[in-house]
Amino acid sequence: MLSPIFAGTMEGKATLPRVLASFLPGESGVVSSLATHALTPKLVEMGIYAGKEIKVLFRAPFGGPLAVEIGDYTLSMREEEAGLVLIESTHE
Repeated sequence: MLSPIFAGTMEGKATLPRVLASFLPGESGVVSSLATHALTPKLVEMGIYAGKEIKVLFRAPFGGPLAVEIGDYTLSMREEEAGLVLIESTHE
């Protein structure tokens, strides 16, 4: 799995993108890019691509899968897959 990029906010500075695997339930954002990996085509087939809005609904304990809302459907993803998706946070 890729290491998460932790973002912070500073006055006058934009928030940096983070990997989806670092998001907590209730956090949302817009997909900014996907890592180049053998699983990337699978992610695109599942509807995850740049510009798509995504929200984390649930996280299973102990590194299990997470449920995300993409458009009008819910998708379950493994941590490895979520580690390939770079997200720009949106503040709700």
